Amino acid sequence: MLSSLLAFLGACTLIAASPGPSTVLIIKQSLRSRRSGFLTVLGNETGVFVWGVVAAFGLTALLAASEVAYDAMRIVGAVVLVGFGIQALRQARRGKEAAEGWEGAEKSGWAAYRGGLLLNLANPKAAIFAMSFLPQFVPEGAPHLPAMVGLAALWAVYEVGFYGLYVWFVGRMRAVLSRAGVRRRLEQVSGGVLLLLGVRLALES
Repeated sequence: MLSSLLAFLGACTLIAASPGPSTVLIIKQSLRSRRSGFLTVLGNETGVFVWGVVAAFGLTALLAASEVAYDAMRIVGAVVLVGFGIQALRQARRGKEAAEGWEGAEKSGWAAYRGGLLLNLANPKAAIFAMSFLPQFVPEGAPHLPAMVGLAALWAVYEVGFYGLYVWFVGRMRAVLSRAGVRRRLEQVSGGVLLLLGVRLALES
């Protein structure tokens, strides 16, 4: 049991360390404030837990088996990513005004949480991955449904801690990142990455 748990946490570390849309969004929101960054993390991990529970009930198998459902969700995910990318690029174009807005007009907590949750739930790859990832670590002889739900909860809680380190680090670098030119460049980079990820998802077959 202990060896399975350690293997599971090791796999969770590798997954969290792999760069992806969620990582980009978390860092982007952490540039605004630690609060926005952490609430984005909580939203993202709520999505992780939801997909884990859905996988535990076997519902993601329906998504994997239905090309129409998968493609529809893929397009929705692409639209969400492109939307976040365009938003970041617009903020970068506003330049000094946008930089000052970071200090005086921080996004609401709900908006930050919702952004993390939406980005995760709109990603069909996250659903399919949960379905293939979690069953590998269910202990032999353990009840399948409770074990899967428990692993999903552990996965989400572990990633809250992992991504919380990102939020903390960005906060520590705030003195450097608070410069208008640096902020604008980071908005451009994060917006461009999210936009490209969205286009790539839309073009996948």
